[in-house]
Amino acid sequence: MANPSRKFGLLSRKVLLGTTLGVALFFMIVGVIFWGGFNTAMEMTNTLDFCISCHEMEENVYREYQKTIHYSNRSGVRATCSDCHVPDPWVHKVVRKIQASNEVFHKILGTIDTPEKFDKKRLQLARNVWKAMKATDSRECRNCHDFDSMNPEDQKKRSRKQHINGMKAGNTCIDCHKGIAHSKVHDQLTEEEMTALEQPNPDNKRPIPPQWQAFIDAQEQGKKADEKEEPVATETVAEATETAAVESAPVETTAPAATPSASADNPAANIDWSGIEPAEVVLFYTGQASMEWVLKGSDHGGKRAFVTGDRCYDCHLDEEVDIGDLIVAGDKAEDTPIPDKRGSIALNIQAAHDADNLYMRFQWEDGEHAPVPFVDGGKMDPENPIKLAIMLATDSEDDPRVEYAERAGCWQSCHHDVNYMPHKPDDATMNGSPAAQRLDLSNGITKYLKESRTEIEIEGKDGKMRGGWDKLKDEAEIQAALENGSFMDLLRYKSGTGESEDGHILAERVMSGGQGVNFTGNLDNGVWTVLMTRKLTSDKPGDISMATDQWYNIGFAIHDDYTSSRFHHVSLGFKLGFDDEDAEINAIGK
Repeated sequence: MANPSRKFGLLSRKVLLGTTLGVALFFMIVGVIFWGGFNTAMEMTNTLDFCISCHEMEENVYREYQKTIHYSNRSGVRATCSDCHVPDPWVHKVVRKIQASNEVFHKILGTIDTPEKFDKKRLQLARNVWKAMKATDSRECRNCHDFDSMNPEDQKKRSRKQHINGMKAGNTCIDCHKGIAHSKVHDQLTEEEMTALEQPNPDNKRPIPPQWQAFIDAQEQGKKADEKEEPVATETVAEATETAAVESAPVETTAPAATPSASADNPAANIDWSGIEPAEVVLFYTGQASMEWVLKGSDHGGKRAFVTGDRCYDCHLDEEVDIGDLIVAGDKAEDTPIPDKRGSIALNIQAAHDADNLYMRFQWEDGEHAPVPFVDGGKMDPENPIKLAIMLATDSEDDPRVEYAERAGCWQSCHHDVNYMPHKPDDATMNGSPAAQRLDLSNGITKYLKESRTEIEIEGKDGKMRGGWDKLKDEAEIQAALENGSFMDLLRYKSGTGESEDGHILAERVMSGGQGVNFTGNLDNGVWTVLMTRKLTSDKPGDISMATDQWYNIGFAIHDDYTSSRFHHVSLGFKLGFDDEDAEINAIGK
């Protein structure tokens, strides 16, 4: 006879098992439905249409975003709001969605429901995003932009250099790429905030990917891996000269009928220039980009790289044409653009030397006349169609006589308070200052070096004027700086008058007192040719004596089209050497 209790136990276990499985299946189905519904709902909130469904977003950031490469580009790959602002990892995504409830709350309150309200909150909103991206090592950026997938050969020189620096130091994307999708507001940050925001995080350091290391090794071995880059689309002077020579019609120029010409009076005319390879240098329009501008991070995104040792040359070589076009159009660092002024000048430079002299030959194409709208007659210097200037400084990063001259060249002499610059003092302030008793202010505030000032205002805090024109050191200190070599040697040629000027810059621009330099020049078939002869050694104050086994910082400027003051074209800082193929400007022995 069967045991009843046994049958009952077996039944109980079956019921229990069935119930358990049924409940589990029920909750599984409910979970799947919930999970699917939750994720579907969450993904619906990640669409571009959802993000711009409120007018706060549609009328403000969306319109800004439409103008950027993340919205429209040659590849057709678009990064929408959620790609940048919603994490991919599920946990982080849920946290972000919970945080978004605060945004819904402010939507109800109408915190940013007008453009005016939005603009008042814009900096705060940007700070929140920057802080979050900094904390996550720009996680969402890296969903698309990964160092391991980048090809350094396809990047511009500046990008390559900063990416390598970032990997080594621990910088993250947002350190450099603020304002890439929305209106620029990081220029409203204080320098302290900017410095803190861009501070590298050692935890973000990463190994150099193999293709990057291969590129670095190739560079160190002298291989020019960046030859693939598109060359600057500027006709060389040699090509311009050849073209002009075969044209039957005479070239119409703005130069006077008689211009001083090269002659045997200048020993440089006796040099055989045909065997000397020219250095092709692009001078670009600089606008109001002063040294204070260079050193303020909210003005100049390259400030961090600059103060840590990079030269302007390192980042901006091959970008001169683009920079000049941007500034001359008034899109950057220029409040008073001159219509139709060219943004850059291609300059060919040849250099030679003997035991006594440095010889240089300059050639560039003449430009069309662009009248200056704020000057009667449209010519700032009617007497001189062009002026050519050269600045020299000693080359020593370890013991610089002029701070930053090794990195910035003649830029160190341009300040925010000189003539035609934003913080130029008014005449009453200028002439009433004690500095007026020591400076020649007949032509306003001219170039000067910080070595002659007690302080330089970089940021312009609390309404302060940037620069330091009136913060003169005492005369004994300035004289000691001059004797120590803390100055820039200045050589200048005036085409109309034929003058050759030899001066220096320290407390102000002084256009006399040097040993003398010999310039001659002429305009022929639309091409300017200027020859220079300068003695290598001198005992005159403000002159740099040059040794042929040393390098020197050298920069070039051209005031074309009758311009003066800051309305000129300037080169990056270059290295002048003698019989040294590694020098950027190499003077060949004759």
